[in-house]
Amino acid sequence: MVFVKIEEQNIDALYHQEESGSGNRLPASIREWKQKAENILQKEAFEYIARGSGEEATLRSNRKAFNNWQISHRVLRNVSNRELSISLFGKRISSPLLLAPIGVQTIAHPEGELASARAAADMDIPFITSTAATYSMEEIANEMGDSPRWFQLYNSNNDRVTESMVKRAEACGYSAIVVTVDTPVLGHREFDLQNSYSPLKEGKGNGNYISDPAFCEMLEKSPRKDMKAAIQKQMELFENPSLTWEDIEKIRKYSKLPILLKGIVDPEDAKIALNYVDGLIVSNHGGRQLDHGIASLDALEKICQVIQGEIPVLFDSGIRRGTDVLKAIALGASAVLLGRPFMYGLATGGEAGVKRVIQQIQKELDVSMALSGVRSINEIDSSLLVRQR
Repeated sequence: MVFVKIEEQNIDALYHQEESGSGNRLPASIREWKQKAENILQKEAFEYIARGSGEEATLRSNRKAFNNWQISHRVLRNVSNRELSISLFGKRISSPLLLAPIGVQTIAHPEGELASARAAADMDIPFITSTAATYSMEEIANEMGDSPRWFQLYNSNNDRVTESMVKRAEACGYSAIVVTVDTPVLGHREFDLQNSYSPLKEGKGNGNYISDPAFCEMLEKSPRKDMKAAIQKQMELFENPSLTWEDIEKIRKYSKLPILLKGIVDPEDAKIALNYVDGLIVSNHGGRQLDHGIASLDALEKICQVIQGEIPVLFDSGIRRGTDVLKAIALGASAVLLGRPFMYGLATGGEAGVKRVIQQIQKELDVSMALSGVRSINEIDSSLLVRQR
């Protein structure tokens, strides 16, 4: 295990110490959460979470794009009451945040996705379970009760496995399917290569596979008897360079749940997607796939112009502050996905750390709204933004 555990009660105690004015305090920014996670985790695990592909040009561009926009503000508008909740696919959630689908979360904390899912449930925001989760989708669902959850699908090159996973997700209470479409092959992740590190090959992301009947039928022996062969088979199925729009049509036949595509950055793809899906997530995979790719925020505005409100457009890649959330919504996003920041919270304090990171982003968003002169998410629009020259 690559995690040095900090008991959650210690994090809770630190909350109380902070409130009472003691010398200790919690991180005040995502940068500090990142530093704490780096001090806790082994080097290869931290770099798997924090780094990008190639020379990380896309990773840097994601953050730079936010700095290209400045926020204007209105005054004397009575912002004493502010509303952060939104409606998404007919369900009300506490704020325009979702926890992004991130696999192999036990490299950050022994409870991995179970802890993150509980935090999301407690904060009343959707948790998106990754196909590559350490724990099965059913185990994660059991931690969440009736709280909102979506299932992220890496569309396998085996239709029976794909169908089985989609039907399992619907059966255990997931309310949407997120199909990641920007990983026909895995990106060139230099730091993982330098570290000779792959948590997938170590079996950290096989919870949904070894619990899947269609997958297990492909094996000569059960995973319990030959885990090495099961991991190898998972790796063979994981990449799918033959994926096309016709495969998205097939998923429609497997489930009645709303389908979103994650990994859209081109307006032409967005236009085609209107014929196939119920929502889009503008994303470049957090800079972990194509290096020197377009920043997600730079793609968002043009995609929203194409979609014209016909389906929800969510945003992913680069969210670090409440002002980032405000900017993404002002450019047309219905909601945003929080990725690396909650993983830093998970590494530092498990469930309590994830909740604290969510609270921090929500608080920053709330303050930014008040100072911008808006009282609800619905009032945030492009009139608040000025592009730097």
